[in-house]
Amino acid sequence: MIDQITDFLSKEGWLNTHLELVNDFLWGWHSLVFVLVLCGIYFTFRTKFVQFRMFPEMCRLLVESSPRGKEKHHVSSFQAFALSVATRVGTGNLAGVAGAIAIGGPGAVFWMWLIALIGSATAFVESTLAQLFKRRSRDSFIGGPAYYILHGLHSRWMAALFALLLILTFGLSYNSIQSNTIAGAMRTAFNLDPVVSGVVLSVMAMIIVFGGIRRIVKFSSVIVPVMAIGYLVLAIVVLSLSYEHIPDMIALIFKSAFGIGPAAGGLVGAAMTSGIKRGLFSNEAGEGSAPHAAATALVSHPVKQGLIQALGVFTDTLLVCSCTAFIVLISGLYGSGADGIALTQKSLESQIGSAGQIFVAVAIFFFAFSSIIGNYYYGEANIMFLTRKRWMLQVFRFLSAGVMVMVGALASLDVVWSMGEVFMAILTLCNLVAIVMLGKYAFKLLADYRAQKKSGIKSPTFKKSLFPKLKDDIDAWE
Repeated sequence: MIDQITDFLSKEGWLNTHLELVNDFLWGWHSLVFVLVLCGIYFTFRTKFVQFRMFPEMCRLLVESSPRGKEKHHVSSFQAFALSVATRVGTGNLAGVAGAIAIGGPGAVFWMWLIALIGSATAFVESTLAQLFKRRSRDSFIGGPAYYILHGLHSRWMAALFALLLILTFGLSYNSIQSNTIAGAMRTAFNLDPVVSGVVLSVMAMIIVFGGIRRIVKFSSVIVPVMAIGYLVLAIVVLSLSYEHIPDMIALIFKSAFGIGPAAGGLVGAAMTSGIKRGLFSNEAGEGSAPHAAATALVSHPVKQGLIQALGVFTDTLLVCSCTAFIVLISGLYGSGADGIALTQKSLESQIGSAGQIFVAVAIFFFAFSSIIGNYYYGEANIMFLTRKRWMLQVFRFLSAGVMVMVGALASLDVVWSMGEVFMAILTLCNLVAIVMLGKYAFKLLADYRAQKKSGIKSPTFKKSLFPKLKDDIDAWE
């Protein structure tokens, strides 16, 4: 029975063909990629380059929000940041970056960097809105795009549409992608049967998600700093072993990005598209996912968490994604025909020997598993938005952490990636429409925060009187 299911999920037949057609339409230059970049530029100018001007403030807030045991019944700002980074830092960082380079060449790295720099302003706006329109929950706060669409735009149908798309994208599809990558890495490094990987992952995920948001954020706040620092140290070691090639590698990235050189000329379009797609999948700016984590935090002003979540985009793409990109480019294996996590493993193996495959397998396990947990929570927040029936939540927990994790371990890479990208595109378009329409509130909040800081107030506080017309829509604030 398992063999039959595996054969069905591994076939690249009509399902994958149709998914690719839809995917090509949604990601064409006259649709999502153009809109995404345009929105990022718009928010960058409207916030007066908040991602650059207030970078020191982002770092200060993150340090100040480190857990000290003060909030026993709430999620701290740092824990919310860790939860969002847990979902950002996953398959996209190790497998997605390698795949983007394999398809679009070294130039894809430049476009990933660019979309992160622009997208951090978008991340600021959506996370600030999530804080403004968050609602009180039993364990902490709850919120996200569905909540600010309902209470900010007063559009119930659009909010319900987003919630459904989010559940399909993160709670189901993305968890398949994460487990697929883990299973592939374990098979390469340890020759472990994907069925075994799927069972182990499903059991571990269900143990954590059935413990609720408190267990989820505690897990994320512990594992995220450890895995990010460990991977950064590894990249530094690899670069130090081949330091003489670093200048040529940096030059190659920029030359390939703009089609300079005989081999790069025909790859500009592929580099831009693959770099931006994989960059978005990794840092999630504008996608509407991170606002769910941002809304859970207990802060004195919505802008505080908006700034911290903008820092998360830098952490993901400019730090962790760059580590993978440098490892792959230094190895020179990106044109070998290998793709995804296998390319990352082979690249690292060429630098540090057979231990490289094992290290990547262990790293992707923690990176992707933490993403499974975070993805589940995003789905849960939207299940609770759609219905308060407890049995529906239990069914979703079983499907997200159990069934879809197992399906992902058995399915082919192309099928799960195509499915995820289709859902991500529709979801992102829906969220971008909402935050453009609601952006005026984020801009006013930022102006208020800056004014308080300029007046000498070290820790600005938000007062509902700033938005008198929204007094019935922002009930989570005193």
